[in-house]
Amino acid sequence: MKTTTLSILLATFLLLRSQIAADGGEDGAASRELSLAEVTRRVLEDNPAIKEAENRWYAAIHRVRQAYAWDDAHVAGESRMRRFVDVPPNAFTDQTLSIEQLIPITGKNLVRGRIAAAEAFSAFQEARRAQLDVIAKARATYFQLANAYDQLEINNKNLTSLKQIADISRSRYETGLETAANALIAETDYSKLQETRRDLERNLSDAQSQLNTLMNRDAFAPLGPPTGARISEAGLSASRLQAIALAQRPELQMARAKIDSEKSKLQLAHRAWIPDPAVNVKGQRYNDAAEAVSEFDAGVSFTIPWVNPGKYSAAVREARANFAAAEQGFEREQKEALRLVRDQLAKVETFHHHVELFRDKLVPQSQQAFEATRLSYESGKATFLDWITAQRNLRDIEAMGRDHLAHYQMAVAELEAVIGANVYSPAAGLSNGRK
Repeated sequence: MKTTTLSILLATFLLLRSQIAADGGEDGAASRELSLAEVTRRVLEDNPAIKEAENRWYAAIHRVRQAYAWDDAHVAGESRMRRFVDVPPNAFTDQTLSIEQLIPITGKNLVRGRIAAAEAFSAFQEARRAQLDVIAKARATYFQLANAYDQLEINNKNLTSLKQIADISRSRYETGLETAANALIAETDYSKLQETRRDLERNLSDAQSQLNTLMNRDAFAPLGPPTGARISEAGLSASRLQAIALAQRPELQMARAKIDSEKSKLQLAHRAWIPDPAVNVKGQRYNDAAEAVSEFDAGVSFTIPWVNPGKYSAAVREARANFAAAEQGFEREQKEALRLVRDQLAKVETFHHHVELFRDKLVPQSQQAFEATRLSYESGKATFLDWITAQRNLRDIEAMGRDHLAHYQMAVAELEAVIGANVYSPAAGLSNGRK
């Protein structure tokens, strides 16, 4: 009895401890800061879209060996079941066994192997595109999450400031030094900020759900606040970005692989005019013979494509047209890549200009204007409307400046997806302002 009671108590204790550890683990996950490098690592390891594309690539790799292989040998056997006429015992064969093998002397299997290799390379580039797109989306979502946290912090700071303004205006109204309208304006602005906070909290929730999904986690799983993600301010050279895009953009690599594939298909169409011989050997046995094999025959067979010239000529013309289309597709992809690089670079430079303008001029000037207006209001040189307007202006400029920084960081992530390579180190440079 004592042993049973002790076992129950021990099991209960272990269960409670595991529950406490689980709760502590969730709290730790929610409170632990999330770095951009960690998000990237988790997405690369666990994202289903990336795994799906990689498995398609692995499948394409295994098709290459199949394409290079010879055709299977053909084995046929025959045996007499019953004969309805009387013939001498060795007049006809009673058992036959034959083996036939197609010999690819024209190298068509090698051409098919090169086609499969080009398709496998294209599948690899498709996997790279999936990886680049998912990583860009994950990084953009990470920056949105950081922006949401900072916008909430700005909102909290403004709520505190407006609360103080509302309290001051209310106390001055009670002493007859302020009008009721000014007191109501401050309280109304305070209520609007609270409404804005709900929208910011929803944006935060959306970013957390999206990031969890990209990392293949439950959308409701706790997610800690992002650390200070940084993007360097190194100057971007348009010529350098063009060279990187032309060399590494997956769509261009796929277009090159398409050209190689269609070129090989054109070679295969030309070689289709030349038949590959099939060598066969046949062993026959007569029923009354004492030997295991009474006759041994060998032969060669092949198709005759020359009697159907229209078919093979059409195949050559089709392959030639597809090859020309592939070359034109490659040229189109080149022009499209350069257009995307130019547009995305202009987007990055525009947001970078906004970031510097707000960080170095507008935000400091708005802070100074707010403080100066506050002091002027306290000394009676400015009206309450001037003070509340300065506060609104500061609030809007701080929020807008933080939005520009998030858009700049997301534009950089999109630029890397466009060219197919990293242009910035995500560990140093322009900070998002979080400490």
